[in-house]
Amino acid sequence: MMFSECNPNGVNRTFNSILDFKNLFDFEKKSCLNLEAEACDFLNGGADDLLTLTANHKAYEEIKLIPNYLVDVSSIVTSLNLLGQKLTSPILLSPVGLNQLFNQEGELAVARGSKASGKMMIASHMTSYSFEEISKSYGSPIWFQMYMTSDKAYNLEILKRVEATGCDTIFLTVDVPVGGNREGHEGYLARIAQKGDLYFGNFKNGMVSTVVPSLNWESINWLRDNTKLKVVLKGIVSPHDASLAVANGVDGIMISNHGGRQLESNRGTIECLAEIRETVGGQFPLIIDGGIRRGTDIVKALALGANAVAIGRPFVWGLTLFGEQGVTRILDILHAELVRDMMLLGVTSLDQIDQSFVRF
Repeated sequence: MMFSECNPNGVNRTFNSILDFKNLFDFEKKSCLNLEAEACDFLNGGADDLLTLTANHKAYEEIKLIPNYLVDVSSIVTSLNLLGQKLTSPILLSPVGLNQLFNQEGELAVARGSKASGKMMIASHMTSYSFEEISKSYGSPIWFQMYMTSDKAYNLEILKRVEATGCDTIFLTVDVPVGGNREGHEGYLARIAQKGDLYFGNFKNGMVSTVVPSLNWESINWLRDNTKLKVVLKGIVSPHDASLAVANGVDGIMISNHGGRQLESNRGTIECLAEIRETVGGQFPLIIDGGIRRGTDIVKALALGANAVAIGRPFVWGLTLFGEQGVTRILDILHAELVRDMMLLGVTSLDQIDQSFVRF
């Protein structure tokens, strides 16, 4: 597979193999090469005028790093304990739905690719394949992102199915009381569903609505009462909600604005992180997604209080272009950047990274 581009210096650059893709932006530039326009927007687009989507990465550019030198960085440790799991890296895979739109093997290829890179996967509720199939493809228990549907019997059923795979943590998405204004692919999923080209693997007896405007804190308590799984809330971006999350006994927060697909807040998730960390205290698990594209972004997020970071669109870029090998390549590039940037920052383990290394 050959790709070409002209870089800003006017030099033609040819991508002859996956190894010629040096960073996540290389993958992004070619991510829509084989996709129709609406599929491309489903992957890379967002709500309204894309201001929040853009802010997710641009906000990282406003944060400066202050390194310490003359530190022995010959041995770097990126492992951590998170939500009861020993992980080799703080890089996770965010839940992204309907991966079969981008590669026939969809989430099965993502599972194999992420496992090969040693990264934990959070599988979406809205996957093309079932959670059981994806877990089997990964080869060991993974985490599950859940929507609270309008059908409590179904909610109980999916919880039991997830528990049966050995999964120990669910990420409940809380920021979809209504779908965001995604004009670039409005009606796209409905149209391909009508053609029979769309399959939701976790709904055996027909689709149940995952948009529940009545979702509230009582719903969170119902969930905690009906599962032994750890519960992480995905979509929290305010100190107010973070405080209520702690008060309601959840096990963690994933700071996320749905990749800029919901409310056009004009605010990147990294801008929400420090105040949420201050609200919940130092020991409460915080994960952040949205706009992570470089190892330096990971370092900045960890410095401002995140325990781990998650990427969504980037691994799908890899999947679209190269299948499972593309997923692995994306994750390996990002991890290698993290290790290099830790060495350049003057730290040897994740717990050494704090706010002393950043300025605004």
